[in-house]
Amino acid sequence: MAQPSGEFRQEAVRTRGGELVSGALLVGVGAPDGSEARPCPEEWRPRPRRIERSEPARGPVGGVGRAVGPLALGAGPTDLPLLDREADIAELLGLLAEGRSIRLVGQAGSGRSTLLSAVAEAAADLTPGGVVQLCGHRRTAADLLQDLFAATHHAPGYRPDPGQLTAHLADVRAVVVIDGAEPVGPELEELLATAPGCAFLISVAPAAPQLPAGSRLRDHLVPGLSRAACLALTGRLAGRPLDVAEKAWAVDLWFESEGLPLRFVQAAALLRQRDVSVDALVAAEEDRLDVFGAVEEPVHDPDPAIRENALRRTVPLPSVAETASPAVRLAEGLGESAQAVLRLAVALGGECPTAPHLPALIDVGQGESALAELADAGLAVSVGGHHRLTAGALELLAPHWPARGCVDGAAQHFAWWVGHSSVSLTQVAAEAEVLIGVLLADRTAGRHEAVVRLARAAAPALALALRWGAWERALQLGLEAARRTGSAVDQAWFHHEAGVHAICLRQPSRAIAELESALTLRATAGEQRGVAAARRMIDLLRADGRQLPPAAPAAAAPGRGPVIRKIAARVPAGLKARNGRRRRVVVASAALLTFGVLGTAVAMTMAGPDEHKGNDPHGRLDEVGDTGNAPLPLPSADGSPGTAGTEATAGAAPSAPTGTSGSPEPSASGSASHSPSTSPSRRSSASPGATGTGAPQEPQPQQPEPGQSQPPSQPSGPKPGGSGGGGTGGGGTQPGGGASPSASPTSPSASPTAPSTPPSSPSGSSTATTPAKS
Repeated sequence: MAQPSGEFRQEAVRTRGGELVSGALLVGVGAPDGSEARPCPEEWRPRPRRIERSEPARGPVGGVGRAVGPLALGAGPTDLPLLDREADIAELLGLLAEGRSIRLVGQAGSGRSTLLSAVAEAAADLTPGGVVQLCGHRRTAADLLQDLFAATHHAPGYRPDPGQLTAHLADVRAVVVIDGAEPVGPELEELLATAPGCAFLISVAPAAPQLPAGSRLRDHLVPGLSRAACLALTGRLAGRPLDVAEKAWAVDLWFESEGLPLRFVQAAALLRQRDVSVDALVAAEEDRLDVFGAVEEPVHDPDPAIRENALRRTVPLPSVAETASPAVRLAEGLGESAQAVLRLAVALGGECPTAPHLPALIDVGQGESALAELADAGLAVSVGGHHRLTAGALELLAPHWPARGCVDGAAQHFAWWVGHSSVSLTQVAAEAEVLIGVLLADRTAGRHEAVVRLARAAAPALALALRWGAWERALQLGLEAARRTGSAVDQAWFHHEAGVHAICLRQPSRAIAELESALTLRATAGEQRGVAAARRMIDLLRADGRQLPPAAPAAAAPGRGPVIRKIAARVPAGLKARNGRRRRVVVASAALLTFGVLGTAVAMTMAGPDEHKGNDPHGRLDEVGDTGNAPLPLPSADGSPGTAGTEATAGAAPSAPTGTSGSPEPSASGSASHSPSTSPSRRSSASPGATGTGAPQEPQPQQPEPGQSQPPSQPSGPKPGGSGGGGTGGGGTQPGGGASPSASPTSPSASPTAPSTPPSSPSGSSTATTPAKS
């Protein structure tokens, strides 16, 4: 397969990047971590300017020009006048002059596009804004409104919000002609309501539903041509007058087809193929006479035309069945290049790429001639800047013209093409349907990696070209292919892009769902920059005042704070639910392990505000609620960090007396002590073998059974009023039973029993109750 000029390697594929303005948002497209939207500064917002009638731009980017839609599929507008439509044109012009909007309905091939072109040419002076021609093929209602805005205003790279769009289109007075509109029902009514000053002339598909009551539109049926008009059309397209047999054959076709013009365009193509066979017979006869001569003079009329007619009678006309479905027979009579293009169009779902792509895709050098041959045969029409197969041709040709590998390299070619710097957004918009056709063809063939590659390259280009219906379709197909390949990175990218697309369309619920999916996948894959990009988009939605669910908790590294928090949160609940002596021993062991783990964090929290303030990255270590967004400890009245979380944990255990960290209010000596010896002294005071005076600890009373009352603890220090009274110093204990920080020894050697017991074990642990039980 021939390759385009320049680098055509996988590493040469680039993603197109740029910026556009969507409403009040500035959207950056093509970033490595995905597109992003942010509020657009007021001075950067475009100021749309109305396009006057004298300016040449009368259509959107990638839209149609004045010569849209073939008049007779093979003849230009000036070569073949419109037949048998004078009454329809006059009626439609009268309705448009009154400000009415009309919907053209009729069978496939009835000539609606041809009638639209004729009315558009005649209605140029009906309104101050002139005529705006749009292509509705595979366009959503939002796309059509954007195309109308682009055709009447100069604002490149700007897509207004619905409210802004209504304000800009409110004063537009023009005749809007839309060929092949796909939106129906409420979407079509919304299109008309957004531009109330315009008169619309719209052609719709044959299966379109009926208009609702109170609609601004009124239907106009496009019937078939009369018998005389069909015979005249067939003769003009055949290039010669019809003989008696051909006229009878054409009349039979008129009865069978109800006068549909497309059928007679194809019938004329069949007659031209028959003339080729007749010319071959004439040439063969002349060659035979020149080479071998003749024994006798041949008996024939000397007029060559009469001889040709005689040979034509020997070639039979197509049967009625072949004429009713002539696509296969017409395809067999095409040239080699036209057949290759036709096979490619069938593989792409009826969409034909423009001529510059054909050498790279199917090695056809004369793409313009091949496309013209398809149009002359009635197998293709020109719409929206490129060609597509006519109605019914795809269904008839698909079983007989398989792909045969003609689209194997199409995804690679277009992935390189959309990112090339020499390709304009106008060209990308014109090939939007072809890009979607390539994605669908590769999906059918099972080439999911190629679908992902092309979708990631084409989606940013389609977004910048403001073809957002095709942008959304490319994201959907790419996400489906990424799921089939199992690539979490690609799935996250497509979810992120779909979320940005929903933000631009003002769909917050869908946007938050897509962005949260991207956030989860990127957190699992370890893409920190991608996680940050998704969070920025979620924050943008929340800052915009939209009703959104709360943010998902942040994904933490395994083996860190969340595991400790879960243990600390669950152990007190277990202590409350268990009873019995055996269970109490097991639970006390679990409590010992929990407080041993938390001892370091408690000590660091109470060491002083200047040394450890704000060092805990997880907030309260034993928070039972949402651990992902737990607040940091609040400072107490004396300036040291609060310990409400430790107090809650210690108070939940019925057998554990409250220590220093569990006291509701620290003592005055504790608030005044900020020396480095504070932390070890508090760790030592929590030991069952260390007291405030350094004396051996007295035996602890036996622990009560669950359900019994807890006896009050006796203070171990001097009585109030002594040398250490008043709770301000000395060796007194605090009300909770723990030693005062200022009375604790400054070194572990001050406690004679410290080496034999865990340093962080509370006085109510199982090791302290063993002597009492014995």
